[in-house]
Amino acid sequence: MQMMMMWPRDRDAYKDAKIEKQAALRVWQFAQPYRGMVGGFLVTVVLQALLGLVPPLLFGRIIDDVIPGQDKRLLGIIAAFIVGAAILEGAVSMFERYWSSRIGEGVIFDLRTALFDHVQRLPIAFFTRTQTGTLTNRLNNDVIGAQRALTTTLGTVVSNVITLATTMTAMLILEWRLTILALILTPFFVAPYRRIGRIQQGITRDGMDHNAAMNATMTERFNVSGALLAKLFGRQDDEVRLFSDRAREVRDIGIRSAIFTRGFMIALSLLGSIGTALVYGLGGLFAINGDFSVGQLAAMGLLVGRVYQPLTSLTNARIDVLTALVSFDRVFEVLDSEIPLADKPGAIELPEVKGRIEFDNVTFRYPLSTETIIPSLETPSSSISDENEAPVIRDLNVTIEPGQLVALVGPSGAGKTTITNLVPRLYDVTAGAITIDGHDVRDVTQSSLRHAIGVVVQDPHLFHESIADNLRFARPEATEAEMQAACEAAQIHDTIAKLPSGYDTVVGERGYRFSGGEKQRLSIARMLLKDPSIVILDEATSHLDSENESLVQEALAKALAGRTALVIAHRLSTITQADQILVLEDGVLVQRGSHDELLTSGGLYADLYQTLIRD
Repeated sequence: MQMMMMWPRDRDAYKDAKIEKQAALRVWQFAQPYRGMVGGFLVTVVLQALLGLVPPLLFGRIIDDVIPGQDKRLLGIIAAFIVGAAILEGAVSMFERYWSSRIGEGVIFDLRTALFDHVQRLPIAFFTRTQTGTLTNRLNNDVIGAQRALTTTLGTVVSNVITLATTMTAMLILEWRLTILALILTPFFVAPYRRIGRIQQGITRDGMDHNAAMNATMTERFNVSGALLAKLFGRQDDEVRLFSDRAREVRDIGIRSAIFTRGFMIALSLLGSIGTALVYGLGGLFAINGDFSVGQLAAMGLLVGRVYQPLTSLTNARIDVLTALVSFDRVFEVLDSEIPLADKPGAIELPEVKGRIEFDNVTFRYPLSTETIIPSLETPSSSISDENEAPVIRDLNVTIEPGQLVALVGPSGAGKTTITNLVPRLYDVTAGAITIDGHDVRDVTQSSLRHAIGVVVQDPHLFHESIADNLRFARPEATEAEMQAACEAAQIHDTIAKLPSGYDTVVGERGYRFSGGEKQRLSIARMLLKDPSIVILDEATSHLDSENESLVQEALAKALAGRTALVIAHRLSTITQADQILVLEDGVLVQRGSHDELLTSGGLYADLYQTLIRD
C-alpha cells in the first residue's frame, strides 16, 4: 500500500524523464581519457557473448551426431572445444573486469577530484549554509552511482545487445518458425520499461536524499563539537531518535526499491518461461513429426534462454541508466555551479606588499537566502530568516598606512569581523572598493592576495594531524628550525617539547587535545611561520590567561613590527597600543583616532572603554 501511494508522486515528478542526448554526451566526456580502455572493454564483452554460443550449439551436435553414431572421438573433440571455450571465456572475463575496474575507478577519481577542486573554490558563504554530510554524500555515493553508468550499465547494454544479435542469428539458422514464436513475447518486455523507469528513478532520487540526510546527521554528531554538545545537554536519547527516524526512511525506501525491482524481474522471468515453454512445445511437435531433430530442439531450448535473459537485462538497463543519470545530475549540479569569487580574466599577481590598505566608500551586505549557489545542498530559503537586505557595512572610508596597528572596536554585530573578511576577499564588496598598495583586491589573483595576509581567528581550526603538519599548512617547505622559532615566538614551544612525540603529536579533531590557549598560540605560530605582510587578528588573545597574554603580546609586538595589522580586540592592552582605532556601530564608522583622542572626545568609544574598565 505504501508503495502504491508513492507511485503517483513519482509519475508526476518524472513523467518527462528520458535519456537526453546532451546529458549522455556529457557523461561520455568523462570517459574520453579512457577511450582506449573502453575499446578494449567492449571487445572483451563481444568476445564473451560469442563464446557463450559455443556450449548450446555443440550440445545439439552431441545429441544428433555423437550419441546416435556412438562417436567417442567426436565426443572428445566437442568436449575439448567446450572446455577450451570455457577457459577462454574465463580469461576474457578477467580482461573485461580489468578494463571495467580501470575505467570505473578512474572515473570515480576524476569526478571526486573535480568536485573537490570546484567546492574548494566556492565562497565561504556556501559553506555557512551547506551541511557537511550532504556535501560529502555527493563526493561518495553520487560519484559511485555516476560511475556505474559508464562501466556496469555500459557493459550490460553492449553484452546483451551482442548476445541477443548473435543468438537470434543462430536461432534463425536452426529454425526460423521457432525464432518468430520466441519473438512474439518481445513487446511485453519492451512496453513497460518507460513507466517502470520513471518510478524507479523517483525511488532512487528519494533514496539518495534520505541517505544524504542520514549522513549529514552522522557527520554533525560524530565530530567533537557535536558529540560534546549532545552530552552537555543530555540529548543522547533524542539524538538516537532523530537518527533512527532518518535511518528508518533509508530502510523503508530501500525495501520499497528492492521489492519493486524483484517484482518487476519476476514478471519478466515469467514471460521468459512462457516463451521457453512455447518453443519447447512447438519444437517438440516438429521433432515428433520429423521436421526437427532432437539435438536442434535441445539447442533451441538453450538458445531461447539467451534471448529472454538479454531482453530482461536490456529492459532493466534503461532503468539503470535513468537512475544513474540521477547521480550524474547531482554531480553536474555541483560542477556547474558558478564560482562568484573566481579570479577575473587577466588578474595579476599582487606585487611585493608594503601594506597600505584603503577602504573606498565600501558597502557590503551578506548574500540572501534566495541567492543560493547550489539550492539542493543549502538550507531551504523558507527556513532562513535573512531576508533583510540592509547592508552590514555602510559607506566605509578608511586608509591604513603600512606598518600601522589598527584596532576595530564596537558592540557585537557592529561589523568588525565582516571588515576583516573583506580584506582577504572571502566576500566581495557590494559597492566601493578595497585596495592594497593601490591594487583593487578584485584585480589580483586570490592566491597572491591571501599569500600576503596572515589570519588568526577567534576559534582557530587545527586539522586532525600532527603539530608539524598543522604548522606546515602555512608553509609546506618550512624547516624544523623555522617551526621551532615560530613556536618560540608564540610561546608554545616549551609546551610542545614536553609532549612525548613533540612536533609529531597528533592534535586530535579540531585540536581538542589542547586547551583553548594552546590552540590559539599554535595558530599564532602558524601565522608567524607564513611570514605575511598584513596580519589580521580576530580576538587572537581571547583564550589566554594574563601571563600568557603578556608573553604573546610581546612576541606579537616583535612579529608585527613593519607589518600592517588589523586587530579585533576587547582587551585594553591591545586597544591602547593601536596606532589607530576604528569605532563601529551598526556597520557605520562613527569614530576614529588614537586611544587618547577618542577618550577625550567622548561618545561610543568612551562608553565602551568604561565598560572594559568595570569588567
